Amino acid sequence: MSEQQSFDVVVIGAGPGGYVAAIRAAQLGLKTACVDAALGKNGKPALGGTCLRVGCIPSKALLDSSRQFHNLTHLFSVHGISADNPKIDVGTMIGRKDAIVKQFTGGIAMLFKGSKVTPIYGFAQLQPGNVVKVKQHDGSEVELKATNVILAAGSDSIELPFAKFGNDIVDNVGALDFDKVPKRLGVIGAGVIGLELGSVWKRLGSEVVILEAMPEFLAAADADIAKAAAKEFKKQGLDIRLGAKVSKAEAKKDGVHVTYTGADGKEDALIFDKLLVSVGRRAATKGLLADGTGVKLDPRGMIEVDAHNHTGVDGVWAIGDCVRGPMLAHKASEEGIAVAELIAGLPGHVNLDTVPWVIYTEPEIAWVGKTEKQCKDEGIPYKTGSFPFAAIGRAVAMAEPAGLVKVIAHAETDRILGMHLCGVNVSELVHEGVIAMEFNGAADDLARICFAHPTLSEAVHEAAMAVDKRAIHKGN
Repeated sequence: MSEQQSFDVVVIGAGPGGYVAAIRAAQLGLKTACVDAALGKNGKPALGGTCLRVGCIPSKALLDSSRQFHNLTHLFSVHGISADNPKIDVGTMIGRKDAIVKQFTGGIAMLFKGSKVTPIYGFAQLQPGNVVKVKQHDGSEVELKATNVILAAGSDSIELPFAKFGNDIVDNVGALDFDKVPKRLGVIGAGVIGLELGSVWKRLGSEVVILEAMPEFLAAADADIAKAAAKEFKKQGLDIRLGAKVSKAEAKKDGVHVTYTGADGKEDALIFDKLLVSVGRRAATKGLLADGTGVKLDPRGMIEVDAHNHTGVDGVWAIGDCVRGPMLAHKASEEGIAVAELIAGLPGHVNLDTVPWVIYTEPEIAWVGKTEKQCKDEGIPYKTGSFPFAAIGRAVAMAEPAGLVKVIAHAETDRILGMHLCGVNVSELVHEGVIAMEFNGAADDLARICFAHPTLSEAVHEAAMAVDKRAIHKGN
């Protein structure tokens, strides 16, 4: 074993939490190393974690490619644009996605170089005394002694015991790399991954059936937004079956045979060319901690931390998908920055109440803050205002009139408690709600701001006005 190396900060994991934490720590003058085990398609180290390699970024690339094709075949005709016999070359589409991933993983390596972060490639394990032991890909081991360790191990797809991953039964990784459009695609789970990747292949011609065990569609979202999205997905031909509990999935020569019990209690069977299992993710903490570190895991394998992401063990912190809170890349990044700043003696804080959520389907779904149901359950007095994109000139001119914006405000103080959106480009619009909430804004504050016309943002303005029944372009 080589001589032990010493650092002010060692980060385990180079995903959107870990690599951001490492860069911020280095910016603050701390000697920093970042350890990651992931390899790219070429077998070489690839920084960026699940998000960049096989999650957020590649899925958005495929969503954009498939949207272009879908618009060509379904939407462009209303603009007077026609094309004869359009085709999709799946190989080219996947190649474009891979090139984008390669660009960004290489970009992080360059950022590390510019920030003087030391990258170390291999499998890391925290030992007692803030020592990190790394087994590198060539089998050799290195030991890193750290004043501070940031655990940013991320998460893994949950594999069902009766649906083991293989060529035809896949998780998000496999669903990003099909070599052709599957004629029939089955999806277990109508969450973010299931809806996004189901949408990709549906737009390209797959017959998609999504089997969701929960009786409600998108229970985490506001009910009005979920209802609007479900209506649009139905129009698109996405077959979403709620209350469908899958009990068996078997890959055979003629396809993947899936057995499930429907909402009516009757057993049914389907055959798919490919089956995507997207039933959630779990913290990737297996093998991360040696005995005696003092770091505690909860029953779900998540690292226990306080409000400042400290584990209770001196100098050991944890961020991102392996701790409490939403498993979202941007939440991990903000925690990474906050922890680096706390280590450097600066104030660092993440407000989990204003972390935005986005599902990049067509239409997009986004929200921040409390839903109407949460307000009811918590006994919070509230009032709501909503406004449809169908009454927004820009949305109609774009031929994208689906969906709405909904604002929830406190009934007594008018403070914004939540903003919920379904429609075109709402992944961008949701931040109007995030900013307003961070500044403790009221619905009336948004209502009294001048919004440019014609823009999609006007739906936010009118929804805020509708909270007090004064929307202009809608009967209250």
